Amino acid sequence: MLEAQVIMEIGGLPLELWRLILAYLPLRDLGRCGLVCRSWYDLIISLDNTRWRQLCLGCAECRHPNWPIQPEVEPKSWREAFKQHYVASRTWTKNAQDLESSNCLYLFRRKKDRRVLYVGYGCEFENLRTAVASANIYDRIMLQPGVYEEQNEIILKVPVEIMGQGKLGDVALLVCFDQQCPTSRLCNLVFMPAWFTPVMYKTSIGYVQFDNCNFENGQLQIHAPGACQIKFCTFNQSSIHFHNVALSVLESCEFVNSENASVTVEGSPTSDKNWACKHLSASAKSRTVLHTAYESPNNSDYSATGSPGANIKTCDIHVNGDRSHAHLQSKCQVLEENTNDKENELNGNFYMGKDGEAMTLDTDYSDSEISTVSENEDDDQSVYKLSYHSHGLSHMLAKSIHCRPQTNGLLALQSDMALKSLQQELQRDKELQSVANSIQGCLVWKCVFRDGKGGIFICSQGQARLEGCIFKDLTYAVRCIQNSKIVMLKNDIHHCKASGIFLRLAAGGLIADNNIHSNTEAGVDIRKGANPVILCNRIHSGLRSGIVVLGNGKGSIRSNQIYGNKEAGIYILYNGNPVVSGNHIFQGLAAGIAVNENGRGQITENVIRENQWGGVDIRRGGDPVLRSNLICFGYSDGVVVGERGKGLIEGNTVYGNKGCGVWIMSSSLPHITSNQIGHNSIYGVAVFCRKDDASDYLANQAGNENFNDDGEAASWENDLDSEDDRFSSRRPINVALIESNNINHNGAAGLYIKSSEALNIIANAVHANHDSGVAIFQSTQLVRIGNNSISCNRLSGVHVETGCRVELRGNGIYDNRSHGIISKGDGTIIENDIIGNRGCGLQLIQTADMKVTRNRIQSLHDYGIALLDQTKSLVQENIIFQGKSGQNILQQLSNNEDCIVQHNKLLTYKKKSDVTWKLENPPARPYIEGCTRGVSSTQSSQRVATVTTRIAARVEGRCHNNGSIFCTIL
Repeated sequence: MLEAQVIMEIGGLPLELWRLILAYLPLRDLGRCGLVCRSWYDLIISLDNTRWRQLCLGCAECRHPNWPIQPEVEPKSWREAFKQHYVASRTWTKNAQDLESSNCLYLFRRKKDRRVLYVGYGCEFENLRTAVASANIYDRIMLQPGVYEEQNEIILKVPVEIMGQGKLGDVALLVCFDQQCPTSRLCNLVFMPAWFTPVMYKTSIGYVQFDNCNFENGQLQIHAPGACQIKFCTFNQSSIHFHNVALSVLESCEFVNSENASVTVEGSPTSDKNWACKHLSASAKSRTVLHTAYESPNNSDYSATGSPGANIKTCDIHVNGDRSHAHLQSKCQVLEENTNDKENELNGNFYMGKDGEAMTLDTDYSDSEISTVSENEDDDQSVYKLSYHSHGLSHMLAKSIHCRPQTNGLLALQSDMALKSLQQELQRDKELQSVANSIQGCLVWKCVFRDGKGGIFICSQGQARLEGCIFKDLTYAVRCIQNSKIVMLKNDIHHCKASGIFLRLAAGGLIADNNIHSNTEAGVDIRKGANPVILCNRIHSGLRSGIVVLGNGKGSIRSNQIYGNKEAGIYILYNGNPVVSGNHIFQGLAAGIAVNENGRGQITENVIRENQWGGVDIRRGGDPVLRSNLICFGYSDGVVVGERGKGLIEGNTVYGNKGCGVWIMSSSLPHITSNQIGHNSIYGVAVFCRKDDASDYLANQAGNENFNDDGEAASWENDLDSEDDRFSSRRPINVALIESNNINHNGAAGLYIKSSEALNIIANAVHANHDSGVAIFQSTQLVRIGNNSISCNRLSGVHVETGCRVELRGNGIYDNRSHGIISKGDGTIIENDIIGNRGCGLQLIQTADMKVTRNRIQSLHDYGIALLDQTKSLVQENIIFQGKSGQNILQQLSNNEDCIVQHNKLLTYKKKSDVTWKLENPPARPYIEGCTRGVSSTQSSQRVATVTTRIAARVEGRCHNNGSIFCTIL
């Protein structure tokens, strides 16, 4: 009945008039009105943008709730913001209940008759020292406007509250405080150092709370078991030093013009905790970004100067035209241009897409079927057909048909490579979740650090947690060294004069969901055994590299967006050894990932796209594991292995790059296995005899990188991690090895070799490339080509130039548009199947000196073997099948006496015979015992080793000269 009457009374006046009346009520009366009934409560809540806003901004103890991050943005609720401040302003007295339970500390009970002591001209106390000496516990000392200077240190022996009257800046203290009591609070004051010390305030016992203060040109020192909470304060050329603190909180503060680090956290958190730690811990856990819906400033789109979202290009990769699987991002839309069916040779030229975009290559020459018979040819040709489409690598060819990666490989990549969120990463890693939720040391929340030398320095096993802060225009933002731990969540770090974040000397922790951009050096710099987790960050627009790992640095770098950096997205060198997985690295102005100067690392399941230089660049002793990455749409090569580069490159998809799929230079020793290398504009794999030019790479990529800061020794080669077993399962090799790759639909040759060093090419499927399958133009050392499937290429299957040395053994060379093999060089051709090529099966010309034995050869339209010019080859024990052209099986026009043709079997077709030609004993080559159809291109290294061992066992009994092609590998 009473409630109904009240509702009627409220309804008797318009709400606007009620709000006008209630706007005159003080805080206590507003609270009482809200307790009357639900209608009055709703009415009081509706005053949020009027009376509650007025009360909040009019309070001398606090500033705008979103200061200094976003003071122009309204809080979600002014009433809630004012409530939080009101509660926090009384945190310093919350130990009263604990003290009452201690008989020996009963004197510290809070009194109900709390006094207010006024200090100033005409007041009860003329100076601060006498007021402090006269204060009882929990008394308030109110300072009138003016400047208060003390010639000696003031010791606080009882809990007091010191507050300035008027606006901030009206009361200035030139005082050094030494707190020796359990708790105190200082509010609305300007602190400046006294003449005798730069320290303005220090405590080694109790808890101190600063609200709405300014600190000028001095220091605060907090020693364990002391603790502090600092809110809405400005530090101008001032700093805070924490020593072994268990927990302290800096909230909504601004640090400007620091000459050194603004905040220093030194020493491990002590187990001897201050009484206030439990209150600070509860408050910190309720405010952490992992438990609230707080949106930090880096969640919004930035301007072009540091924009994480303004210029990000995206695209879809479609599988068989199905858009539902388009998870991977890229701007480049692959252009599909049907090439005409001309028979003219390309002579090393390649087609470029429109507007310089990457292109794909459609083929109409036996690409959709591994067969010599097309729909337009007469049935007579089918009688000459030899079936070979079930050979040992036919499952790899199936992946390259229809000019796009098929569902088995690409869909698996898409489902595994979608960028994971921070919550997804934490859910799958419970240990990391524990690190993310830990509250220890110093908590820095929603602060701004700008226009100074350093932001936060953590050393000597110190611990700090940074959330929602902005670091800008500093020399460095965060420096963490000497076994210290840091947790960084949702911070914005930009325009630092050096690197944004430094980690040294076994430092670790979690750096997650930050926006790190536009820094002069690296966004994150990891060295000397530091081992952090770099997770779900945006690292972009840097003037050097995104992340640098060197000097035995480690780290786990996962699920980051790294883009738009002037140099490598991730740069690993001097024995740096991180785990890099699940990142999207794109639109960099240099390489996506660069591994140099004996760098290592495990680089797995990343999307590396649209970078100006190589997607992955390995040089000068770099020895990474590069596994199961998608490297696509680059403006240069997919993977570059430069001089003295090494590494295991396994199970990657290298797709649609404007240069080569893989570029290998001299003196390198890579192991390239089980990769999908297709639709690149030039060669699939190119091996060149070329030395690195210092001006070609290092001057632009890393020549001026600050790799020797702070007097650190530059000789990292001796700083090896002997306990690291990441590479123990790798198979040692001493000759560059290209094995079990699917190389298809590239704009020039599938494999192009112009090198003076030995090379092994084993068990690859080289299919439908726009030049020769394998082209060898310079090779003074022996190139071994064994157990490969080389089919449907626009020109010859294998092209060997004058002066080159090759061994072709156990290959299947099928359906190429020109000759199966054309050779002007030296070597051996043993136990190959050369079937269905439009030119000759084997053509030896000029001064070729080849040993050709135990091959099976058929050409439908030309000679099986043609010996021309001055060739002096030995051709024996081959089986040559008649083609459609009739009796032209063997052509010998060479007038060289050293050309020997003997003991070959020439098979002609008899129409009346019921005998059908078959490739058996052994079946169609390449013949790999135990190989099953449908093996994934991203198979594990263990499985690859098993398959390779079986190949070796097959050919070992027929070693000649220096033995099997695997003798120098296994």
